[in-house]
Amino acid sequence: MTSYRLERAATSEDLARIAAQTIASHLDLALDQRDRAQIALSGGTTPARAYALLGQEHLPWERVDVFLGDERWVDPEDSSSNARMLRDTLMQSGPGARAAFHVVPTVSLPSPEASAEAFAQILQKVCPGDPPIFDLMVLGLGDDGHTASLFPGTDAPTVRDRSTTIGRGKGLERITLTAPVLSAARQVLFLVSGASKREALQRLLDPNESPERTPAKLVQPRSPVLVLADAEALIEP
Repeated sequence: MTSYRLERAATSEDLARIAAQTIASHLDLALDQRDRAQIALSGGTTPARAYALLGQEHLPWERVDVFLGDERWVDPEDSSSNARMLRDTLMQSGPGARAAFHVVPTVSLPSPEASAEAFAQILQKVCPGDPPIFDLMVLGLGDDGHTASLFPGTDAPTVRDRSTTIGRGKGLERITLTAPVLSAARQVLFLVSGASKREALQRLLDPNESPERTPAKLVQPRSPVLVLADAEALIEP
């Protein structure tokens, strides 16, 4: 059974600071053990401030491979593009700009299916293992219980025979890592912020919760899952 280690931050700014420090520490550890480190990052609004802070950390970024756990099938310059968000935060300036960012191919290819296949090929070349093994998997949590683009009631959460698939949610098609890849990471970190996430966080931490209703429960690594949450996301006892 998956175990969770919950750490609380007083505010969203504290959450960003603690998240940046935590990610940097895991990268440091991975780079002590291997020549290169692979990290997958979540998109959305919650982690943007953390990534901006992370990009200022003095690490050997030239030895870090950065991926996205999922990406909307939009132009890379679209305001909803996770790649654009990473370029504007982690990789905008400072040390983090030296990382190797392996962008999810999107509208340069004819279909989301073609993009998913191209992304899988990139993973195969860069990340060791089958499924690919990331040193750190940073995930968000939707108010409906989804993570990456594994939305409840869709096919994506059930895909287990490949590393990438198509996620469909909130009116957009997306390219996403599958549950086996999310679970293969050496360390999984959920970042959860805001009152709208309270119920979803409670469901994630509930050992009796169904993965069908809360696909984030499908993330089942061998090591305990670290959950960083701000006060607004936590239900007071």
